Amino acid sequence: MLGAIEAGGTKIVCAVASKNSITQIVERISIPTGTPQETLPKIIAFFKNYEVEAIGIGSFGPIDVDPNSPTYGFITNTPKLAWKNFDFLGTMKQTFDVPYFWTTDVNAAAFGELKYGAATGNENCIYITVGTGIGGGVVLNGKVIEGKGHPEIGHIYINQLASDPFDGHCPYHKNCLEGLAAGPAIEARAGKPAQNIAADDPAWELEAHYLAEACVNYTLSFSPEKIIFGGGVMKQAHLFPLIRDKFTELLNNYLPIKQVDQYIVPCALQDNAGIVGCLALAEEALKSMDRRTD
Repeated sequence: MLGAIEAGGTKIVCAVASKNSITQIVERISIPTGTPQETLPKIIAFFKNYEVEAIGIGSFGPIDVDPNSPTYGFITNTPKLAWKNFDFLGTMKQTFDVPYFWTTDVNAAAFGELKYGAATGNENCIYITVGTGIGGGVVLNGKVIEGKGHPEIGHIYINQLASDPFDGHCPYHKNCLEGLAAGPAIEARAGKPAQNIAADDPAWELEAHYLAEACVNYTLSFSPEKIIFGGGVMKQAHLFPLIRDKFTELLNNYLPIKQVDQYIVPCALQDNAGIVGCLALAEEALKSMDRRTD
């Protein structure tokens, strides 16, 4: 069996699946994200019911992903104060001595979409979730991209339109991508939640412009084969044609992106992208361990 932990700010999903059929989840549970002292015993109790050979963890962040760092495996400077500087990975290792893959929740979702979702058959993709915030994961040549830290591509700066006087909603950067295009920014401008805004409202043209700008930047930076959008805001299907049209205009034929409707796409795994990705990463951790022991 393989194990998966998708740790979000409001809930933590745990699941197990057979190595031979990752997408067929045997059991999953959802645990409210309380304090670590409240939450970790429930996670551990779940996995004690199974013979788990490896575990993939995709966590809310920021997290330390540098194996050479003394705080590797920690959740670091999170606004969830109870989890700040908490050794998530180390705590799990105390009970389960198995291979782990430790990364962000959005990196896990990107990997899930690459292996079993909208980017199946490709080696490179970017996954962007647009909801309360904006986060992104990057997979290049089949590998999750991390350096001394993990990508925070939801916080890139983009060109704010002169017609948009909004100050920006990000508490750190004001008018970064998240500050201008996440759900709270849409609601603050419109005075109502995104799901209550009519499809023909000009608010969506503005949203599409900012997301298209981001797609141009990601395209120029990473050369992905797919840019995949998920999250609550992206359930507005009418956004995709607007983003594609603006992306094509902004890129201005600089790169030969053909069939843009197959390049900028919705996620295929929907709300399962993260947990399926964690299972797939557990499989990668097990394979890596096997290669080291051969």
